[in-house]
Amino acid sequence: MYRTGLGYDIHRFSDGRKLILGGVEIPHSQGLDGHSDADVLTHALCDALLGALAKGDIGEHFPNTDKRCKNISSLVLLENVMKLVEKDGYSVENIDVVVLAEAPSIAPHKPAMKAHLAARLKIGEDCVNIKATTNETLGAVGRGEGIAAFATVLLCKSQAPNYK
Repeated sequence: MYRTGLGYDIHRFSDGRKLILGGVEIPHSQGLDGHSDADVLTHALCDALLGALAKGDIGEHFPNTDKRCKNISSLVLLENVMKLVEKDGYSVENIDVVVLAEAPSIAPHKPAMKAHLAARLKIGEDCVNIKATTNETLGAVGRGEGIAAFATVLLCKSQAPNYK
């Protein structure tokens, strides 16, 4: 009846790109490098949803070799993943996301991120939690080379499976 999923993503910073997290453009001197908009928060969430469904990962569904995904908004990818969630008869109960970054601060942007994600997940904003932390100057994220994100989700099926 319930399924959980865990997702993770990381992207390095790149000059000349916008920084998008949770579907929100955040003012910063660099964006993240990737085939799509490189929204690590939304990518981690997509992977958590796909994991809960036991349907692989974001790279299998939206490979970086697919020209249709070039510079695509990750919110569009999330909408496509949600079609799989609904097709399998599940709904999202809640999500919890943590963003690891030395900079920029995402605190002022959390309300907009929650609104974007809740709308696509078809849940209330009170079921979306977004946290942020630094890596205390450890590793690539700690050196300010990029941003990483983890996400966990809980899915619920409207009816219990018919066990024999």
